Amino acid sequence: MAFLEIANLQKSFGSAHVVKDFSLGIDKGEFVSLLGPSGCGKTTVLRMVAGFETPSAGGIHIDGRDVVALRPNARNIGMVFQAYALFPNLTVAQNVGFGLKVAGVGRSEADARVTEMLALIGLPDLGGRYPFQLSGGQQQRVALARALAVRPKVLLLDEPLSALDAKIRVSLRSEIREIQQRLGITTIFVTHDQEEALSMSDRIVVMNGGVAEQVGTPFDIYNRPQTRFVAGFVGTLNAFEAVVTDPASGAVTLDGTPMELGQPLSVPSGARIGIALRPEAAHLGRAPGREVVLRGRITEVHFMGSVIRVRAEVAGVALSLDTFNRADTPPPPVGSETEISVAARDFIVLGR
Repeated sequence: MAFLEIANLQKSFGSAHVVKDFSLGIDKGEFVSLLGPSGCGKTTVLRMVAGFETPSAGGIHIDGRDVVALRPNARNIGMVFQAYALFPNLTVAQNVGFGLKVAGVGRSEADARVTEMLALIGLPDLGGRYPFQLSGGQQQRVALARALAVRPKVLLLDEPLSALDAKIRVSLRSEIREIQQRLGITTIFVTHDQEEALSMSDRIVVMNGGVAEQVGTPFDIYNRPQTRFVAGFVGTLNAFEAVVTDPASGAVTLDGTPMELGQPLSVPSGARIGIALRPEAAHLGRAPGREVVLRGRITEVHFMGSVIRVRAEVAGVALSLDTFNRADTPPPPVGSETEISVAARDFIVLGR
């Protein structure tokens, strides 16, 4: 059994089935993100693990112990909320030590723990301030310190960065990941931001409609999506329709161009299948190792600094591709005809 075991979890609110037969095992010290759009059930799963919601069915075990019937304060879980939830009338040090006081930890031990936590989050000299005297990023660090002060077995993070501006979010997510790895604490992170999930996680659970569409490493989720939803939700995707010519070898034609996808297909010859391509897999012009050459017309050019995003009409659909900016090579003009080369192995076969 995994350190945190979620088995066949279900949750309904009246006739609405929010979570449907959700199962997941998380190893000790692992950082797992629940990623998906609003309403997919990810926060409900987190709240059931925390004890704020009671499952309609299923089990939750932490370190081998069934916790479904336990109150939240008996589960030894730390939680960080989206809105910080700091006590405005308490100082930073008092906020961090609040859970220790409730747990009856002695004064000297609690003071030492608070000092340790403030140093851990990089705010050793701000213990005497009140929350209104802190920036949003500092308040979120204090919320994290408060959750960690009680030395929980599991840390739950419910979209903790969504209220912060982009620059602070990037720096704080690196800090959270560093602290999590340093402490080796088992963590579930809920987010709708794919970049956060991809950059922070050991594994990602992509949720949709109350179920886990796919569970895997960030590399696999991005490069080997198993469903159309995962392929479209994670990253930018160019989707095409190809005609199967030889299922055994994975041979298809795309807009009359033959290619082999390198994997057998479970459909008959003549069938149409969905295939997709990430923007970074396409190349303007011909290139070694990219044997599939498609013809298109440039429709948009967006200069983004180090990267230029180009859109072209190819095979009747709009294709986005990324190319690195080079000072000696200006981007192609809008309206010009172009060749786009791709390695057949980079096409993703879209499943259900």
